[in-house]
Amino acid sequence: MRLIKENIDRDGSGTVTLRPEDPEDMWFAYNLIRPSDLLRASAIRRITTESATGSTSSTRIHTTLLIRVRSTNFDPQASQLHVSGQIAEETQHAKNGQYHTLDLETHRNFTLEKAEGWDSVSREVVREACDAKKGAGAWAVIMQEGLANIAVLMGERTVLRQRVEVGVPRKRVGGGGHDRGLEKFFQTLLDTLLRHIDLSESLPILLASPGFTATSFNKFILDTATRTANKALLAQKRNFLVVHSSSGHLHSLNEILQSSEVLARLKDTKYARETRLMDDFMTMLTKDDGRAWYGPREVEMAVEKGAVGRGGGVLLISNSLFRAQDVAVRRRWVRLVDQVRDGEGGEVRVLSSEHESGKRLEGLSGIAAILTFPLDDLEADEDGDGDEDGEDAVEKDGIIASQANLKPNNNLHV
Repeated sequence: MRLIKENIDRDGSGTVTLRPEDPEDMWFAYNLIRPSDLLRASAIRRITTESATGSTSSTRIHTTLLIRVRSTNFDPQASQLHVSGQIAEETQHAKNGQYHTLDLETHRNFTLEKAEGWDSVSREVVREACDAKKGAGAWAVIMQEGLANIAVLMGERTVLRQRVEVGVPRKRVGGGGHDRGLEKFFQTLLDTLLRHIDLSESLPILLASPGFTATSFNKFILDTATRTANKALLAQKRNFLVVHSSSGHLHSLNEILQSSEVLARLKDTKYARETRLMDDFMTMLTKDDGRAWYGPREVEMAVEKGAVGRGGGVLLISNSLFRAQDVAVRRRWVRLVDQVRDGEGGEVRVLSSEHESGKRLEGLSGIAAILTFPLDDLEADEDGDGDEDGEDAVEKDGIIASQANLKPNNNLHV
């Protein structure tokens, strides 16, 4: 993402003009644009005109529209972002209040004005989006005979780039159909992989499969590179890492990324750092030493007691909480982030809901904290607040915090 212009006053009002430069930038835009914001972008609008004889004709024109955002729709596979709303500035071809859907495109500027001002979380999203170091962290090929999924691990999410399917006959005594089919599958997969990866970059390339399929494919790559004198591909030899998976389907990527061998290779990526934090939190939760708490009310009470500050305090919060439709709910989480980071001096990690660590956090209500010192009375404090019905589950702002789950659960995945 390129920052074209920033005009933000001290009170947080103002506009920011950005230019998406690759499909990944649409994910950042999706996490930035909220209902009630003002968005100005290029648009294509259908105009119907009527002649003096009463006949009508329809034409499509390119224009620029300003809309008050009502909803956003993000397609994660195509990395397309559609923003719907009502026109907030009348033009020659559009009246105030009419509905329109803007399709944000790469290499086309858009200008955003936040309805509630540019808070610290929104500014951080802009900073990360415009960080020149963001981008792919690793490639992964999850495969089995005849099937492969090529995915890329980005800073904020994992994207499936291509699915490859080639029929491979079963092994038969005296028949060579299986070997020929497997070679065709490997060649198709390699050609597809080379269309996606940039051989000038040095990124880890994970090859995962049940059995020895990934090992055989790794050998096929190196043999092909040697035979064709492809020096760029040969230079990638040290980046290939063969690991085991239970299947060749994309969901197996989660177990692959939990491997200590893979985490060691990806230790400098955002994904690995967030995974380590969630692992540390789950370990503390299992110990039940009072230093790991989750749930909106529990974490807020811990912050109020000064337990999420300097000296090891970490607030873990899912970015999905900042996409809440209710402005008051978004303000609640922004205030909490500001209190921990600026007031208490603690660390704040906003986890992507598209990464495995973020999904694990969402299973714990989307918010958790590692405390600098143990607190054993949060459950009692919450019981004292109790609801009138005496139920254990408290639902507030669309998030359920279960008192029964405050203690470690043997069914939790650690």
